[in-house]
Amino acid sequence: MLRRSLENRDAQTRQLQDAVTNVEKHFGELCQIFAAYVRKTARLRDKADLLVNEINVYASTETPHLKQGLKNFADEFAKLQDYRQAEVERLEAKVVEPLKAYGTIVKMKRDDLKATLTARNREAKQLTQLERTRQRNPSDRHVISQAETELQRATMDATRTTRHLEETIDNFEKQKIKDIKTIFSEFITIEMLFHGKALEVYTAAYQNIQKIDEEEDLEVFRHSLYPQDYPSRLDIVRANSKSPLQRSLSAKCVSGTGQTNWALACQLLI
Repeated sequence: MLRRSLENRDAQTRQLQDAVTNVEKHFGELCQIFAAYVRKTARLRDKADLLVNEINVYASTETPHLKQGLKNFADEFAKLQDYRQAEVERLEAKVVEPLKAYGTIVKMKRDDLKATLTARNREAKQLTQLERTRQRNPSDRHVISQAETELQRATMDATRTTRHLEETIDNFEKQKIKDIKTIFSEFITIEMLFHGKALEVYTAAYQNIQKIDEEEDLEVFRHSLYPQDYPSRLDIVRANSKSPLQRSLSAKCVSGTGQTNWALACQLLI
C-alpha cells in the first residue's frame, strides 16, 4: 500500500513539475518576444525623430505655404513620437516586467519541488531499508522498529512537503491565469490608446498638407525666377486671358477716342 501511495504521489509531483516547466518555457519566450517588440517600437520612434528633423530642415528652404505646411506636419509627427514614447514605457512596465518577474517565481516553485522530491526520496529510501531489514533480520524487532520509526518520520515529512507543494502550485496556477489576463489586457489597452491618438495626429497632419496653396507658392517661385520683369509678365498673362471684346475695348482706349461711353468702358476694363 505504501509503495503504491509513493508511486501515486510521484506521478502527481511529475505533473506539477511539468506545469512549472511549461510556464517557465512559454513565459520566457513571451517575455523575449514582447521585449523585442518594445525595442523595435523604440527604434521606430528614433527613426521618426530623424524624419522630423529632416522635414524641418527641408521646410526652411521652401516657399511660404509649403514651408508652413511641412513645419505643421513635422510638429504633428513629433507629437506622435511623444505618444510612441509613452507606449514604449507602458509596454515595458505593464507587459515585459510582469513576464520577467516569472523567472523568480518559477525559481521559487522549483525550490518547492526540489524540497518535495528530496522528502519523497528519503521516504522511498526508508521504505526500501525497512523492507531489507525485514528480509535480513525478520526476528530483530528492535532494528525493525527503528526502521519503521525512521520511515514514519520520512512519510510525515514527505506528506507535509507534498501538501505544501499542492497548495503553492494551486496558487501558482491561479495567479498565472490572472496574470495572463492582466498582461494581455494591458497590452491591448496600451496599443489601442496609442493607435487612437495616432489616428487623431495623422488626421491633423494630413489636413496640414492639404492646406498647402500650390498656386500661391508657384507664383512666389516664378517671381523668384523673374524678379525684374515679373509684373510685366503678369500683364501679358492677364492680357492673353481677356475676351475679344475686352481686347477691342483696350485697343480703342489706347487709340485715345474721346467718346464718353468708350471712356467709361476703358475705366471698367482697367
